[in-house]
Amino acid sequence: MPEHHEKSLQATPEQIIYARILEKGMFFGLVILLITYAIYMLGILKPYIPLTEISKYWIMSVTDYLHQTNIHQGWSWVAMVHYGDFINFIGIALLAGVTIMCFLAVIPSLLRQKDKLYAGLALLEALILAFAASGILGSGGH
Repeated sequence: MPEHHEKSLQATPEQIIYARILEKGMFFGLVILLITYAIYMLGILKPYIPLTEISKYWIMSVTDYLHQTNIHQGWSWVAMVHYGDFINFIGIALLAGVTIMCFLAVIPSLLRQKDKLYAGLALLEALILAFAASGILGSGGH
């Protein structure tokens, strides 16, 4: 006779931690995106590419666009956040990094439960995501 195991529909403490950080990070990133979009649209910061010229770049490939505008790939946008059309990358980077923070946040809970395997996997996942985002592999960080 097969053994029946009841599965709990309750979220684990780690899932709750992960979800709370993900929710707060998502809302924070969204607020930053809205603020930086307003800064761009209101012209508070001068754009790198003037609005009158932006349409001529729409037909270009990414490689051609980057070459024509003298923009470098990867994390070079960080040095360009003083331009209105690059400041919105802050919110995008925050949203992309929330998952890393979630994985790091569950590690102490896993260690308290003496679940070293899952703590190690959470750390490894955070390191892999951070390494991939860094652009060290030449992928441009995305």
